[in-house]
Amino acid sequence: MADQKNACVPVETPKEQLLYADILFWGCWGGLALMAVTYFIYLSGIMAPHVPMDKITVLWSKPVATYLSEGQVPSGWGWVVLMGKGDFLNFAGIVLLAGLTVVAYIPLIPAFLKKKEPLFAVLALLEVLVLSLAASGIVGSGGH
Repeated sequence: MADQKNACVPVETPKEQLLYADILFWGCWGGLALMAVTYFIYLSGIMAPHVPMDKITVLWSKPVATYLSEGQVPSGWGWVVLMGKGDFLNFAGIVLLAGLTVVAYIPLIPAFLKKKEPLFAVLALLEVLVLSLAASGIVGSGGH
């Protein structure tokens, strides 16, 4: 019953929260658009794939280790050197989507400092560092 009393009270959304949400919103749409464009490039054959289409259909049913060795596909971040190939170009959109949280946290750090909330700035900085470290593959995971 007490909640009905406050049901019509307007709530102001903090600017930092709106900034974070805007970056995620537009970044997600950008990542999806990038994935669509690069997938079209891959399917159209504009850029030659690293693993030919006839070989990829055979390798799909094999274990990952077989795909990597027979397709001569590097593991970890080694795929970055293959960005010039049609089948790896569409990783750009996936990387954008996967890294979007880190990108969205970065502008929050100066925003929190400007608002004189150093604890939130430090938390945002730590979030960026932890997520970047996890994605790097340095600690034995991620990076693929």
